[in-house]
Amino acid sequence: MGLRDRRQERRDDRREERDTFGRGGTAHRYRMKQRLVSFGDDYWIEDEDGNRAYRVDGKALRMRNTLDLVDGSGTKLCRIQTRVLHVRDSMAIEDPDGEQLALVHKALISPLRERWKVDLAGDREWIVQGNIVDHEYEIEDDGTKIAEISKKWFRVRDTYGVEIAPGQNAALVLAVTVAVDSMAHPRD
Repeated sequence: MGLRDRRQERRDDRREERDTFGRGGTAHRYRMKQRLVSFGDDYWIEDEDGNRAYRVDGKALRMRNTLDLVDGSGTKLCRIQTRVLHVRDSMAIEDPDGEQLALVHKALISPLRERWKVDLAGDREWIVQGNIVDHEYEIEDDGTKIAEISKKWFRVRDTYGVEIAPGQNAALVLAVTVAVDSMAHPRD
């Protein structure tokens, strides 16, 4: 593959990304709060129309930090739970039956930007990178952006948005976002 072919491929990728993310794009948008939830508290995740789409239910009085992601009708979609006895901080995301969907942890080496990994079933992984502390980052699957997290869409100080590409599992992407937020912004 020549240099011109690679340049054209990058241009095509950027054009496709602009069609999906940003104003007028096809991505699904959700609104979340910074310092999302203290364990034992609940919080609603709203869609772009302001409807309550998901609820993060903080479970109090547990040995490990535990959060449940529940849909608008009250059905538990997944549990997000701190994993103890791991070398690095990590949180597991499990389905309602207790099967692990993902393990979120900080990458060991990240020279310039914060970088996290999401280990998925089937030896797949997502990469979470950008400015995690300021809620300006992306989630990629095999080099393709599947979600963008940003505060720039809101004027409210403690609010940030999550844009998810069509065809992605919104609940899993939001659960990963909750896990990253919980580990990057620990609560006392």
